[in-house]
Amino acid sequence: MQEKDEKYIFGVVKISEKGQIVIPRDARKVYDLKAGDALLLLGDKNGMALVKTQIFQDMVGQIVEDITK
Repeated sequence: MQEKDEKYIFGVVKISEKGQIVIPRDARKVYDLKAGDALLLLGDKNGMALVKTQIFQDMVGQIVEDITK
């Protein structure tokens, strides 16, 4: 794992024939990911990102709260 300014390179992962990837142990540790955690896959034409669904829900909740003030 390489780290600079809280930005990480965890290495290369491969997609299995079933379309699965393994999230490297160091990444699971840094982001406190555990078996059964739900992740949201976001993307655009440039790439993809995984976000814990709870973090995404919290962000949306905050935005809605700010709008309704």
